Amino acid sequence: MRERSGTDIRFKAADVLEWRREGVVQLPNFFIQQEIEPVVEDFWRVFPDRKGAGEPMIRKKPGQVGAFNDAQFRNFENIPFDCSPALNLLGVHPALIRLAKSALDTDRVHLYQNQAWAKFTGEADFDQPFHCDFGNHTLTVPSCDEHLNAITFLIYITDVTEAHGPTHYVSKTDARKAGVPIATFSGDLAHQDKLKPFEQSAAAPAGSLFAYGIDVYHRGTNLTIPEGFRFAVTSCFKKAGNDSIGYMAWPFHQTKPWYKIFNHGTPEQLSCFGVPAPGDTFWTEQTVNLAQLRYPEWDMGLYRDAV
Repeated sequence: MRERSGTDIRFKAADVLEWRREGVVQLPNFFIQQEIEPVVEDFWRVFPDRKGAGEPMIRKKPGQVGAFNDAQFRNFENIPFDCSPALNLLGVHPALIRLAKSALDTDRVHLYQNQAWAKFTGEADFDQPFHCDFGNHTLTVPSCDEHLNAITFLIYITDVTEAHGPTHYVSKTDARKAGVPIATFSGDLAHQDKLKPFEQSAAAPAGSLFAYGIDVYHRGTNLTIPEGFRFAVTSCFKKAGNDSIGYMAWPFHQTKPWYKIFNHGTPEQLSCFGVPAPGDTFWTEQTVNLAQLRYPEWDMGLYRDAV
């Protein structure tokens, strides 16, 4: 596990520079064991009675490029969850917020996607083709300015070896070496063949963080270990006010247990969902009272004091 200091330093300036330069950075053991253990318990609550098979599901022939299929996303759920705060707030952990702000060079970030993703051996063929995420994160294309794009965090909740289906990726430098255009929509098989020699594995122990951009080539790989499983959390941040990037409209899911987040989140964490911070002009005596009616156990002391 990474060493913790009084200031809880989990990443360095060099890590941010690497993400800006290569579009990816791996941070092993970003989270400590005490932070991850309760999240594992939450996963079993959210995805109960699941079990990996003895054999992987392999649909493609040797040498064939992977493909997307619905079964890959069978256990892919959006927050909030009916479980403890551990899983509900991991995606907006203060260290992740700090890293997102540093990477995007801003004082305010918004969370626009956050999921728990469980994979089990034999439940699907998880091999995917190389792709970039901008296709369903923006209606246009990635900006030439990385600060106007987004950063995705993939957090491993369980140990992920090569047999547990780690994400594979190609850095921006290697994509250029491969002669493949940055962030292309093309499904040209020739591009897949060119990228393949440069792919790297993001396999890492539980608590590790893999950060990448929406313009980085990556792909899912298959779980091959008998009765295996892989638990992961994804969270995506953008600069607040950047309307060109999006995924989830949180209010659309108003029937989910949002009190799990409001009752335990800090004002900074809630602001990542678009909740105005204490002192914002949105908050008046009326709006505070109405919000308290909606979330009776939400500690609104800071909001009320700032009115």
